Amino acid sequence: MQARFISMLSQKKKENVIKEHRLHDTDTGSAEVQIALASSQIDELASHLKKHPKDKHSRRGLLGMVNKRRKLLQYLLNKAPTNYKKTIKKLGLKR
Repeated sequence: MQARFISMLSQKKKENVIKEHRLHDTDTGSAEVQIALASSQIDELASHLKKHPKDKHSRRGLLGMVNKRRKLLQYLLNKAPTNYKKTIKKLGLKR
């Protein structure tokens, strides 16, 4: 049996995040959108971990998501510093 990644975000929430952060009408995978989706998932998982502090497997997944978002932010900083600043401000991240 193959393991599948099940997103904690509902399809509606994902669509709203994509609409809010996309660069053009057909954009679904730009760095800005990926960072916004990762931030939404991180927020959902952080609230889950507050209720279930002994859930070590989810905590490991959270650390992986935070690392992925950090790498995407670094990429965006190197490629488009103005978009990086806009994204950070829009998401309210501390950087």
